[in-house]
Amino acid sequence: MMKVLRLLPNGISLLRILAVPLTVYLLLSQEIATAFWVIIVAGVSDGLDGYLAKRLNAVTRIGTYLDPLADKTMLIAVCLCLAHLGFLPCWIIALAILRDLLILGGVLLSNILELELNVDPILISKLNTVLQIFMVSFALGHEALGWDLLQAVSALVYLVAFTTVVSGTLYLARWTGTLTSGGNQASGVNIK
Repeated sequence: MMKVLRLLPNGISLLRILAVPLTVYLLLSQEIATAFWVIIVAGVSDGLDGYLAKRLNAVTRIGTYLDPLADKTMLIAVCLCLAHLGFLPCWIIALAILRDLLILGGVLLSNILELELNVDPILISKLNTVLQIFMVSFALGHEALGWDLLQAVSALVYLVAFTTVVSGTLYLARWTGTLTSGGNQASGVNIK
């Protein structure tokens, strides 16, 4: 029984990944309210899988990849749909994806050059993710539930832009330091 329970956190992460195509379908079919609630359930399950992994002593290597993969695929897919539907400006989505590609490129380059990277995220990157989640949630809440959140969404777009640029710049500065020091300087990398 305990072995089965230890699989639960990764199973929840896999379900979140499987929820991405459903969410995209719902958004593109203009089933915005249903998509909103699927995303809310996915968000709650994100906290649940992390809690269970720690509580059940079931933290696994695959889980350390599945959890952020589930988060990032859902966030990117929903953002692209919201931009396509005109609920969010395309430029903010392009900026966020560009930053993620920069981070991914830095990780790949460090692997090619065999440089050691510390994978701890920087604080502003975590803030950026939280702001992106609020931006998406507020945009969906405005469109799906009729909540008057347009001004909040606009403010969040600019806060996300600011934290995206700052976090991308800080990662770039860290990697430049790592490259020039031959990999001896610690740097943070996380696409979350």
